[in-house]
Amino acid sequence: MPTRTFSTQGGPVDLAGTLFPLRRGHRDPTWAIRGAEALLASRSAQGPATLHLRTEGVVVRAEAWGPGAAEVLDGAPDLVGAADTAEGFVPHDDVVADLWRRHRGIRMTRTPRIMPALIAAILEQKVTGLQAREGWRGLVSATSEHAPGPGGLWLPPDPARVAALPYFAFHRFGIERKRADLIRAVCSRAGRFEALSPLAPADAQARMQAHRGIGPWTAAEVARLAMGDADAVSVGDYHLPNLVSWMLAGEPRGTDERMLQLLEPYRGHRGRVQALLEAGGASAPKFGPRSEVPSIARI
Repeated sequence: MPTRTFSTQGGPVDLAGTLFPLRRGHRDPTWAIRGAEALLASRSAQGPATLHLRTEGVVVRAEAWGPGAAEVLDGAPDLVGAADTAEGFVPHDDVVADLWRRHRGIRMTRTPRIMPALIAAILEQKVTGLQAREGWRGLVSATSEHAPGPGGLWLPPDPARVAALPYFAFHRFGIERKRADLIRAVCSRAGRFEALSPLAPADAQARMQAHRGIGPWTAAEVARLAMGDADAVSVGDYHLPNLVSWMLAGEPRGTDERMLQLLEPYRGHRGRVQALLEAGGASAPKFGPRSEVPSIARI
């Protein structure tokens, strides 16, 4: 069984806090995160793999199973943000300073593959988190198989099998035709999207947005979560402008313009501030009745 041990720069990594945004809910069959340990199922150029990570202070111990073991081990330091020292990041207000003190171990990540993050981001377009997570589990069950090694994990959706599904097959997962067609289209070009990984995040985002149906929000989500872009902020998010405005200015409602204004002092690390605010667990005040969540699968 291949193994690797490496150290993180700038102190210990908060493994759960760093990797949690990549997990699609507590029932995501491709992940298992328990405190200082994590299991991740991945697809690689060499084949499927399962990666196990365990932190002991600044030391991270990694082991992997499956044909793709070597590739996922090579990518393990980037996955946990081992080299992310947050150079140049300085809190400019008490809220961010407190979050930085409490969550300093949260790093920006680079994942072995872009496609899982891209599929997940498309699933999250214009729907609730619950609906997106149900769609992810549905795609895994329909287009994947068990991952090698321990943990009983499933591999992420297979892009080739996703692309081959007819649009109406997505209906039972709660995914309407618009998102289904976009997911099928990007999966049919998976190689082109994976080839964006070595590019500078800004260039990669521009290339992604050249594809119809991928806007600034989707591209920023992929850049921040899968490409280690500390400045990628999710413009167009339903909740984030309110969260930023509330936490940084005490304003219960915000716009994208107001959010970007408040984050401007953190340019270069705006995505990092977003990650810290989300890790803090706070939310803006809620007004009015709760919206009913329609079930696409029952239509």
